[in-house]
Amino acid sequence: MALYTNTSGVGGILPEDYGNLIVKPVSRDSLAYQLSTVVQTGANEFHIPILGEDPTAAFVAEGAEISPDDVTLSEDVVKPAKVAGLSIVSREMANDSSPAAQDIIGASIARDIVRAVDAAYFGTWASGPAPKGLGNITPTPVTGDEAAYANLDLFEEAILNAETNGTPLTAFVTSKATAKALLSLKDESGSNRPLLGVDASSPTRRTILGVPLYVSPHVEDTDNLVWGIPQSRSLLVQREGAELAVDRSVYFTSDRVAIRGIMRLTFAFSDEAAIQKITTASE
Repeated sequence: MALYTNTSGVGGILPEDYGNLIVKPVSRDSLAYQLSTVVQTGANEFHIPILGEDPTAAFVAEGAEISPDDVTLSEDVVKPAKVAGLSIVSREMANDSSPAAQDIIGASIARDIVRAVDAAYFGTWASGPAPKGLGNITPTPVTGDEAAYANLDLFEEAILNAETNGTPLTAFVTSKATAKALLSLKDESGSNRPLLGVDASSPTRRTILGVPLYVSPHVEDTDNLVWGIPQSRSLLVQREGAELAVDRSVYFTSDRVAIRGIMRLTFAFSDEAAIQKITTASE
């Protein structure tokens, strides 16, 4: 059955705002949300303007005519896709109105959705139902000649590429294995000092040349892949609201309750060339 604020017997299971149970935990824990600019939409489609070429400005003499120049624009149309999580809890927990019980239920649903969202963001999907992620775009390649990273030259190149494009990188993201290899790099031969920087205000936060480094299990562990992401060019388009449904009959014999959470979202990359794909040579 659908869950409403006046549904008898289940009022304690959820807060009044669905966002507190699903949307907020997902946006907090999903790396795709952290790396992107989040856009809310109430429409079935969202139109992303794509800038092809800036207008050309020039100095002109006093009183002289200014030559007009048009902006080259196109657009990408994206549709938020449905992502759903299912949690099974005891009837006792479902009827518990305590904040702790609500947090446990919300965390369970949110974890399922976070995994699906991040897998889609870093994945390659030929067609639905998942939205197209980084594996479907044409980023700027930054490829080294060696089979492993020996220094941070490629990352410097990626940062310069992005800056030249007017879009500074806000994050590097890689797999656990590649991050481990990068963390083992030292600042010089015979030294135990790591080459990667550490944020003094947050000792567990690692940086590469000042850009935060994140680790995700959904990044391919191939050719030491590291993504360079500018947040302004990575959009996460979220359909407003979330849906929740409760079914007390599907697990009737064990007296458990099924709780389903649904969100609709998609990704859009307004400037694919601004995103950097850093790899080493194939082994």
